[in-house]
Amino acid sequence: MPVFFLPEKEVVFPPPNLARADGLLAIGGDLRPDRLLAAYRRGIFPWYMEGEPILWWSPDPRLVLYPEALHVPRRLGRLIRQGRYSVTVDVDFPAVIRACAATHLSRDKGTWILAEMVDAYIALHEAGYAHSGGVWKDRRLVGGLYGVSLGTAFFGESMFTRVRDASKVGLVRLVRTLGVNGFTLVDCPVTTKHMIRFGARELPRERFLSELRLALSAPTLEGRWTLDAQTAALSGFSSIRSAAKKATHDG
Repeated sequence: MPVFFLPEKEVVFPPPNLARADGLLAIGGDLRPDRLLAAYRRGIFPWYMEGEPILWWSPDPRLVLYPEALHVPRRLGRLIRQGRYSVTVDVDFPAVIRACAATHLSRDKGTWILAEMVDAYIALHEAGYAHSGGVWKDRRLVGGLYGVSLGTAFFGESMFTRVRDASKVGLVRLVRTLGVNGFTLVDCPVTTKHMIRFGARELPRERFLSELRLALSAPTLEGRWTLDAQTAALSGFSSIRSAAKKATHDG
């Protein structure tokens, strides 16, 4: 399949099923919020390294975690019940995404969470679509994750941890919270053994896109998220609320 070049001004994407075998679909464009949202609605996401143009991907198969299928290892479950960590949503989103970038940079000597990606997702957070989960111990941020929410779909982007299992605690609590609040799928765009251990499974791209369309038919909870209960002493979260106190439909 050919790789498509995106125009700079017009927000358009080719059909995802035209992606190459490795998932690469298009090159170029920009990272402004309207283009990012248009991409996610089509099951497309940006991923590229320093010195490369913006690359847009739609892999086949696609890794998905259904909240009701979340598997929590016994030891991790005990750790969560012990309440050693507190977990919040949308508290210092910039700190969470920058920590994710720094973690990958130190581990791999390179990261796709470049400065322009950080700025783009902070803008998407400020627009009410990108959200973070933060894990805290003694008022210090020790783990977290972030992603994008549209309809009843949550697109996971990255996680980080500074102490053992902190990011896992954040993942479990966020997925449980999403499930309680009617989210139907968590997109994990790249297949990893780590996410498979938590119950994620691969779907053919066409099935993923079909389920995504159904998820997008539901309202999107925009704005900064808050929780009715903001402590990690609980085994699960109560409902997510929007600071904007509105849910709007994404067409």
